[in-house]
Amino acid sequence: MQPDVAQDAQTVTEVVRTLEARGYTGQLRAVGGGALECLTCRRTIPASQIAAESISRHEGVSDPAEMLAIVALRCPHCDTPGLAVLSYGPEAPAEDADVLVALEDARPGRGERA
Repeated sequence: MQPDVAQDAQTVTEVVRTLEARGYTGQLRAVGGGALECLTCRRTIPASQIAAESISRHEGVSDPAEMLAIVALRCPHCDTPGLAVLSYGPEAPAEDADVLVALEDARPGRGERA
């Protein structure tokens, strides 16, 4: 066990593997204007039109400024379930930050933006 990590903390790799095992095998990436590009069908989708089905936030063990959000979602065009790995925080690229602000939070008990 690593002393600087909460006992129930998962690494980014573990979260990605778990979500891939649940069928989120596609990939999406942030592009300008608060949009995501599905790397399966190559369509660009405004993030405000996609519901986040799962959001997992992570900070680097050795550098807390390394902040990542792993977002599970589904492309509304080709229906591919996929993941977007986005940086957040003060050093995040504008594309990633814009997507996180625009995403709809579809997790149970939520109904607001991510």
